[in-house]
Formats: sequence, C-alpha cells, structure tokens
Amino acid sequence: MQSPFTLLARLINGHPKVVAGLFLVVLAASLFGTTLISMETGTDGYLDRSTTFGANYNEYTSTFSSDAAILLVESDDSTGVEQLQFLDSLESNLRQQQNVESVASIADLVKQANGGTVPTSAAEVIAIKGSISRSLLDRYVPSNTFTLVQVSLDAGLSKDQSTAALNNIQSLVSSMDVPPGTTVSVTGSSAFQQQMATEMETSIGVLIGVAMLLLIVVMGLLFGYVNHRFLPVLIVAMGLIMTFGIMGLMGLKISMAAIGAFPILIGLGMDYAIQFQSRLEEESRKGTLVEAIRHTMENTGPAVFYAMFATAMGFAALFLSPIPMLQGFALVSIIGIAACYAVSLIGIPVFARLVNYRPKGVHAEIHEATGYDRFLGTLSVRIAKNPLPLLAVVGLVALMGVALDPSIPISTDENTFVPQDMPALVMMEKVTRTMGSTTPVPILVKGDGVDSLSSLQWMLEFEEYALAHHADRLTGATSIADLAVQYNGGTMPATETELQAVLASMPEAAKSPYLSGHAMAQIQFSSTTMEMPVQAALKTQLEEELAFMSPPPGIVAEPTGSFTLFTKLIGDIADNKDGMTVLGFGLVLATLLLIYRKINAAAPLIPIVAVVGWNAVAMTLLGIDYTPLTATLGAMTIGVAAEYTILVLERFLEERKRTDDVYAAIEHSVQKIGRAITVSGLATIAAFSALCVSNFPMISNFGITTVFAVGFSLIGAIVVMPAALVLVDRVQSRLEHRREVRAGIAA
Repeated sequence: MQSPFTLLARLINGHPKVVAGLFLVVLAASLFGTTLISMETGTDGYLDRSTTFGANYNEYTSTFSSDAAILLVESDDSTGVEQLQFLDSLESNLRQQQNVESVASIADLVKQANGGTVPTSAAEVIAIKGSISRSLLDRYVPSNTFTLVQVSLDAGLSKDQSTAALNNIQSLVSSMDVPPGTTVSVTGSSAFQQQMATEMETSIGVLIGVAMLLLIVVMGLLFGYVNHRFLPVLIVAMGLIMTFGIMGLMGLKISMAAIGAFPILIGLGMDYAIQFQSRLEEESRKGTLVEAIRHTMENTGPAVFYAMFATAMGFAALFLSPIPMLQGFALVSIIGIAACYAVSLIGIPVFARLVNYRPKGVHAEIHEATGYDRFLGTLSVRIAKNPLPLLAVVGLVALMGVALDPSIPISTDENTFVPQDMPALVMMEKVTRTMGSTTPVPILVKGDGVDSLSSLQWMLEFEEYALAHHADRLTGATSIADLAVQYNGGTMPATETELQAVLASMPEAAKSPYLSGHAMAQIQFSSTTMEMPVQAALKTQLEEELAFMSPPPGIVAEPTGSFTLFTKLIGDIADNKDGMTVLGFGLVLATLLLIYRKINAAAPLIPIVAVVGWNAVAMTLLGIDYTPLTATLGAMTIGVAAEYTILVLERFLEERKRTDDVYAAIEHSVQKIGRAITVSGLATIAAFSALCVSNFPMISNFGITTVFAVGFSLIGAIVVMPAALVLVDRVQSRLEHRREVRAGIAA
C-alpha cells in the first residue's frame, strides 16, 4: 500500500493546476476568516470560569462589580467655581449615557451642602469644603491640581456593551468645552482594557512585519545556495493567513500570549519550508523534477511531519495549565504549525511544478555549501568519538539551571505587562500615587440568610479583626453591616425584625453594591498599594482567618475579585510550570518511541533536557521573571528543540541503513542537513527577535528568552545531538547483539 505522501506527490505531479486551484480556494476562505478575529483582554485570559473559583469570581463580578471609568480632571484650581460648574455640566451629560449607572464628583457634595446648586463665590466653596469630612473630600479631590469624577457602569455588562459605553464617555469628553487650562483624561479599568486591546492590534501587525522583514534579510544572506531563495517567506506568509483564518472561523480570540505565538509559527514555518526546499534542491540535482518531488515528499514529508507532531506534543503540555491564556497559546501554536506544515508540504511542490523548478548552478554555490557542511561533518565526528566530556559540561550547566529555576521570581501584575507609556496606565499610576491603591479586597459572602442578624454581626466582627491584624495593608472596610449600623443611628439593630426594617428603608442604590437578595453579600476592604507577593501573602492570611473565624452555619466566605485573581496566578504558574515541562518531555518521548520503536528515539531527549536547563541559567543572568507568557518557555523549548533534533535523528537513521559505521552515518547526516538546520534556526531566531521590539514588556522579555532558547536548541541539534546519537546507538547495538546471542542459544 502506497503512503499518503506518495499519493500526494503523484497528484501534484499529475495535476498541479488543479491542486493549486484548490489551495487558492482554501486560502481565500482563510482570508475571510481573518476578518472575524477579535482581541481578548480583561480577566478571560487568566481565569477558567468553569472552576469553583472562576464561578465565584463570575458571580461576584456580575452581581457587585461594575466596570468603572475614572475621569481625571487637571487644572490650577480643582475646586474653583468655574471648575465646579464644569463638573456639574459634565456629570449631567454623563448620566444621560446608556449603561451609565452612577456618576459622582466633588460637585455633588458641594451642591448637596448648598441646597442643590453650585455656589457662585469662592468664599462659599471654601466654607462648604470645611464642612465636608476630610476622608470624603480626599476621595474626590486628592490634590489642589486635580479632581476625580467616578463613573460606574451597569453591573453584568458584556464586553461589547462596556466598550460601547466607554467609547460614548470618551466621545462626550472630547466634545465638551472645558475651562481654560483644564484637561480631562479617561482612566480606570475599562479604559485600561480598551487601550490594551488597541495596543495589541497595533503590536501584532508590527511584530509580524518586523519578523517578515528580518526573514527576508536572513534568507537573502544565507539561503542563496538554492533557487528561489525567498520562496519560504511566501510559504510562511500563506501559513500565517491560514492560521489567522482558522482562528477566526473557530471564534478564537488573540490574547497577549497568542501574539507571542506568531513569531514561533513564523520561525517553525520557515524551518518546514527550508527543509522541503533544501531537499527538493538536493534531489533535483540527481534526476528529473517529477522524481525530485516524489523523493522529497516521501522522505522529507514524513520526517518533518514527525518533528512537527513531536513539537505539537510539546505545546500540548500547556493544556495542563489552568490558565486559559496558556491553553490558548498552545492551541494557536498547534493550529499554526499544522497550517504551516500543510502549506509547505503542498505549496513548495506545486510551485516547483508550475514554474518548472531548476536547481541553482552547481559550481560556486556547491563549493560554498560543502565548505560549511564539511566543517559541520568534521565537528560532529570529533564530538561523536569523544562524547563524554561534552555531555558532562552540558549536563552540569543543565543541573545549574534546575537548581536556579525555583528562585526565579514570578510576576503577575498586569500593569507591568503593558506599554508603560499607555495613557490609561499613566493616569492610573498618577491616581494611585496620590490616593493610594484603587484595587479593593472583596470578601464574597454566600448562603441562605446572609442578611440575617447573626450574619451581619459576624461581618462586623471579621472587619474589626482583619483591620486590627492587617493595619499596615487594609485601611478600611464597608459592608451591608456597616450600612445597617449607619441607617440605625449608629448601632446594630437588636432584633431580626428591626434589622429587616432597616434594610427595607435603605435606598437600593446604597444597598445593592453590598447585598443581593437574601443569599449574597460582600465585605469590601480598601488597601494600601502592595507588590504582588505581598498581596498573595495577604490573600492566604485572609483565607486562614476566614477558616478560623468562620461565618454562621450555612454561610461561606472567601476572598475574590481582581485582587485574588492575580495573586492566584502566582500559584497557578508555580504549581504547573514544572508539571508542564515534565509532561512535555513525556509526550515527546512517547511520540518518538511510538514512531521509531527503537532506543535511538530517546537520543533527542538528551539535548532537549539540556536546553530547558540552560534556559533557567539565561533567565537568571538576564534578570527576567516568569510571567504567564514566559511560563510557556519550557514546553515551547521542548517543541522547538524537538523539531531540530528529530530532523537530525531522522537523517541519521536514513544514513545508518546505508552503513555500519556509526561515525560515517553521523558525519553524513549532519553534513546533509546541518546547513538547512542552521539557516532555519537563524531564520527562527530572526523571527523571535521581532518580539524583542514589542512595546509590551511581557512580550519583549519573552522574545529575549526565546531567542536564547532557539539558539540553545540549534546548538543542541548540531553539537550535542552527535554525542547523544553515538551513546544511544551503542546501547541499541548492545541490545541487538544480546537478542542475537539469545536467539542463537535458543536455536
């Protein structure tokens, strides 16, 4: 029975125009799919809403947490009469916008104290400000030069509704006449997420453009030994279009992690295309084009497929992570490498048939190629004849990486992931510097009778306990219990009946942020500005204290909200990072053993393990932290290193069938494939280098680490792999010899 690769080669050789037509139809469908792609920002990339924590977080945000926009109004006199009149007019217009729940500023407090109107003299304003409590005044007027307008959107809005509401607010602010010397900036979480999405859209175009430009330069300089040297760039471009199209048709969104995946796809796609074209060039020198296409597809087709499949298994290990962003990275990567492989497998032979491909002249170019190839062959034989010293050094550095890895910090602060000059971030930091932290620490309280007297008494007790024990981090607390005391003249109602009467008398606008029906409430702590490790420690302590001071029977309480989400990410990354790497090793090894069914299949694992260890050393020396994106580095490195090492293994096994001399097999395999791997490796490094120019720090740091990882993978394939092959081949030979001896004894 003929292999699928042989049948496909026959189809392309016999009907190249038909195959090209079908290929263009698929490409056109992919172009349509690209129009359906959208960006993913907010918490969806960090939170699996099907988990218990995710369900509670979703319940909290849909019930109590409304999106908020903060208008930062800067002027010489933040509470002047003209300024207050402008704020009053601004509020009136904002309240008329769709999905705006409430608007509040210093103008409301001043009007409330002045009979519902804005004062007409500075003296009146000064007198009224003196009657307002300092804490309340600081909430809206943190300094003499700027004041805040807090705009709350309706709870439970979809992302599209929230974006539309924010756009309306920004349009309104832009259209209003502001007093001379006054500026109004929109900040807050909603503005932050919207601007981040815009920056991501810009960033992905820049990254792909830079990557493609670098590839053109690399191919022009290093791939001149073949005809049509820029063909792989065209192939990769079509592979990316197909990847984008599949994502759009599947409804997948592009996150920050997915942006980081695209240069990976460009690099691996270039490798696939270079391997196919290099083999086609080699085979074209030996016979007709039809035979060259058949030999290329029959030999390189399976070899690159095995490498691609092993790479996909490395990426598949990321599905172990509970972080959707990492799962999305894995899915995009697997879709992308499959698309790039398919385009290379079909596109290069079809192109060759349509243009009647001819190999490049055989004199100077071959001399240049064999000069480098001869160097690689000589180097590989020297290493293979004395492998232990090299492997000892390689293993020692890898062990250093294993020891250093746990000490690498983990960063999950979203503010550090985005461009540091992003206007919404700059404004948020200005507000934080003046007012302190704007991130609340909410405790979700659930259960039947959450509005009972015993429940509210417990809330007050827990607030008092937490504030006393965390005075350096928690600055205040508000809950339905505090409102009950406030609306009852300063004391908690004595009976259940009195409490329910007080709750019924409260305005819904005051009650709804803290109580929903009879089964859900929240305690909201305000806090100082904290680094993420401090937040994580506080979250753990609050959980322990909630277990110690448990609420009444039938009621449960736990920290939630963004405060808990981003601290939880630290644990998710730390707990799963090593597991993903080990699973990646296991999946790649299982794939190799399944394909080759020989001990030789384990050879690629030696350089792969070494490269993963080297990564940790590089990250430590460069001072790069683990983030949700660099947490993929282990699995990503396994995938990329597997690609190069398996191609060397495949060619070695092909050469081993022709000779009993293991050194000759290693020399010939590295000579014939080493140049192509070097070019594809440098092309991959060029593609990854594009990440380094990203204005997203998380992506640029990932770019730096991946450049090192690919460089290490290239060294592993060309330098370490010969040593691994000769050792594993010795083991394989001994096993085969023992089987032969046993078979002879049995006979």
